[in-house]
Amino acid sequence: MDPAEHHRTVAAVFTERVRGTTDWDVPAPVEGWTARDVVRHLTTWFPGFLSASGVELPAGPSVDDDPVAAWEHQAAAVQALLDDPERADRSIANPHLGEMTVAGATDMIYTADVFMHTWDLARATGQDDRLDPGFSAALVDGMEQMEEAIRSSGQYGARVSVPADADAQTRLLGFIGRDPDWKPA
Repeated sequence: MDPAEHHRTVAAVFTERVRGTTDWDVPAPVEGWTARDVVRHLTTWFPGFLSASGVELPAGPSVDDDPVAAWEHQAAAVQALLDDPERADRSIANPHLGEMTVAGATDMIYTADVFMHTWDLARATGQDDRLDPGFSAALVDGMEQMEEAIRSSGQYGARVSVPADADAQTRLLGFIGRDPDWKPA
């Protein structure tokens, strides 16, 4: 799947979970976060990442005022970026990733982040938290090969032990520091 289509698919599932959220202040599986913070994370870090490379996303509504509108704006802005070949194929450089296209960087780090945080939001809000098993397997298999770099980034919690025969989603959750059995209090 190309980066634009991949984002469209992953963002659509996250959008369903955003629209299905009725309480934005419930705790999320990331320590100290609420459901609102999951959306805040996704709508703040990526525009900053792009801006550092000279690529701007239009500012949207505040997550504090309207998390649904904030997410929908972000998803549409990223999709428009990926659907524009001139902008999507633009080369950017990052000290951690090297040189790659906007579309490649978006797919590798942002779309994957939206995918993983879909579980956080769904689990926090009591919605369907099943993730695509194929993408889960691809992510965890790829991430395990760069575990030292990933752990040293400080972006992931300590690995949570899961059974050796766990499915791909459970292995992914454990790898990124989530307790697959976590439930809101």
